[in-house]
Amino acid sequence: MEQIKKIKPRDYAIEQIQWYIKENKLGSHAKLPGERDMCAMWDLNRSTLRSAIKRLIEEGILYSAVGSGTYVAPPKFRMNLQDAKSTTESLRGTGNFLWTETVWSQLRDADALLAEKLGIPQGEKVFHLIRLRRKNNIPFRIEESFLNHSLCQGIEKHNFTDESLYKILKKNGIFPEKGSEEIGIAYVTGQEAKWLEIEENQAVFRLEGVTRDDEERIIEYFRILARADQVQFSSVLTVEFEKNGGVQ
Repeated sequence: MEQIKKIKPRDYAIEQIQWYIKENKLGSHAKLPGERDMCAMWDLNRSTLRSAIKRLIEEGILYSAVGSGTYVAPPKFRMNLQDAKSTTESLRGTGNFLWTETVWSQLRDADALLAEKLGIPQGEKVFHLIRLRRKNNIPFRIEESFLNHSLCQGIEKHNFTDESLYKILKKNGIFPEKGSEEIGIAYVTGQEAKWLEIEENQAVFRLEGVTRDDEERIIEYFRILARADQVQFSSVLTVEFEKNGGVQ
């Protein structure tokens, strides 16, 4: 007789939570019942339920707020590879809550690498900024920016926890319009792991590139680390047709 494979308790709990969200049509930021209530509803023990919730948080389906409870997460942050929008602009209108923490902000001299990336002489001043981005209280991106200080003098006086970098640049007559970037995989160091609240050496997306203004000047060289469970990439594909109707 063929044996029926029994579903694991955690997988059962995951299915019940997802069914509950769908059945009750819970949208982004809707709060789930308390752990005690959910355990009673589905005859689960507390450790199994917490394991299921942890897995759903890792998958970006739920998020938790300390002392408040567990909530339905909005869709993952979607990055369009064709635009040059800031993180603030990209998240606007998506139902996500964005917090910014400035972890590093100071002027420094351009070394050989920064001079090459920014197209400036070695030794010129560069504004170095590192920000940790949180979406719905979950850290999801480390954004490191190096800016040509000659184009944005005085920018170091701003508070980047409350102010948008690109908005500050635009107010000072600098308009980021285009750029180029490369996407790969990196493994986080100990400090990066602490910032992102993940395990050391865990794989993340790594973005590196430059932004230019409307005069083709390089404004910024950036490096971004993004949690793979919190970010999606999108791109618009176009197909060119030859005059005879074939695909080029």
